[in-house]
Amino acid sequence: MTSPADPTTKVLAEAQVVGAEQLPDETPSVSRGRMIMRRFRRKRLAMIGLVTLVALFLLAFLGPYIAPYDYTSKDFDAFLQPPTGDHWFGTSQTGGDLFAQTLRGMQKSLIIGLLAAVIATGLAALVGATAGYFGGWADRALMWGLDLLLVLPAFLILALISPSLRGKSWIFFVFLLALFQWMITGRIVRGMTLSLKEREYVQAARFMGVGPYKIIFRHILPNMASLLIIDATINVALVIIAEAGLSFFGFGVQPPDISLGTLIAEGSASFLTTYWLFLFPSIMLVAIVLSVNLIGDGLRDALDPHAAK
Repeated sequence: MTSPADPTTKVLAEAQVVGAEQLPDETPSVSRGRMIMRRFRRKRLAMIGLVTLVALFLLAFLGPYIAPYDYTSKDFDAFLQPPTGDHWFGTSQTGGDLFAQTLRGMQKSLIIGLLAAVIATGLAALVGATAGYFGGWADRALMWGLDLLLVLPAFLILALISPSLRGKSWIFFVFLLALFQWMITGRIVRGMTLSLKEREYVQAARFMGVGPYKIIFRHILPNMASLLIIDATINVALVIIAEAGLSFFGFGVQPPDISLGTLIAEGSASFLTTYWLFLFPSIMLVAIVLSVNLIGDGLRDALDPHAAK
């Protein structure tokens, strides 16, 4: 029979207390969520960015239903026509409606930006937390691969690989963009994991037989939620710019599909004479990226634990 002063009994009791403290409590989580929302609403520029981004998202995906032309339609009576009542953004060299094409380009840029940002942030969280938690050979191998990706010229690699993806799904292009977007955050996550894995609640969970990946996903990564949310937001803007740059040089989204980068590339050669071909896609690209950056700044301040309530 174990005596009350048995050290094993004391350790188990402490572990149960620590584990109980980690159980989700609805009231604090709700109050913290409300506090974050209140902080975010106080940021006027962040709210402007959020409203603008939602409006652009709705325009991109609902606009084609009210647009008079499809992005593949051709008006052979209106070549290089400036904005009119029939063609709100004007027409292209082949009689295509630029408004419909811009909406299609916004759809593609937004989808690519969101998907690649989520993949990149998820990859950074998984690799960084795995390397920091396990250490040893796993840490060395993962960090070696991360350092290798850091020194590779991402734009050049993407430019070399992208032509081989012509005729294939644009999803491959999304994975390529995400592959070169996660390394810095991965290093930050690894450093934070090295600190968090020594906390009492992680040690208690390990002592109670909880598996490594359950500890990573239940105890370590949730404590980095603020960092990961902000990183994902910033990655959206970075990926959209990267996609537009690659498409501008012909290495990104390939015809007959359209992105904002391809439209800007087509209009840049004659933007002094047929300004609408370059102007409207550029305005939409700047508006999307600026809105995402404003939202990211607002989230950073709202999630800062040292910010005023």
